[in-house]
Amino acid sequence: MASDRVTRIASITAYIGIGANLGDARANVLDAVARLKRAPGCTVTSVSSLYRTAPIDSSGDDYVNAVASIDTTLDAHALLHTLHDIEQAHGRERPYRNAPRTLDLDLLLYGQEQIASPTLTVPHPRMCDRAFVLMPLLEIAPGVMIPGRAPARCFESAVQDQVIRKETT
Repeated sequence: MASDRVTRIASITAYIGIGANLGDARANVLDAVARLKRAPGCTVTSVSSLYRTAPIDSSGDDYVNAVASIDTTLDAHALLHTLHDIEQAHGRERPYRNAPRTLDLDLLLYGQEQIASPTLTVPHPRMCDRAFVLMPLLEIAPGVMIPGRAPARCFESAVQDQVIRKETT
């Protein structure tokens, strides 16, 4: 993992978007959650149901998506490195934008911080436009605020035309 890059801070709540549509997408999402639970500096506090959605601006099989809430002592960039390490463990490749993927982990929110660096933008710039992010997020954090914008629930109507199905076990 990213132990050589770990910068510890006071614990902060972060939200991670998880998605996959290659291979056994459901198993990949569940394994990502298990790896987050074992990641140094991360404590998973909540995980949404799994949701199935068609690809947006892409092709391939339907995605399986979820959102996890974590308490972390990692700074935002160290957490991003940890997420990339988990993606790499699943053979994630980035041949082109929005390519189908074995696993995709996005840092959606990091406390109330707004971050704009060459490698990281938080809040995630498209999170309020995507039902596959917004609906699982609202399931586990119905009162969450999008820093610099509004409560997440204010964006529900913007995604109501996107088909999303909660998976049953």
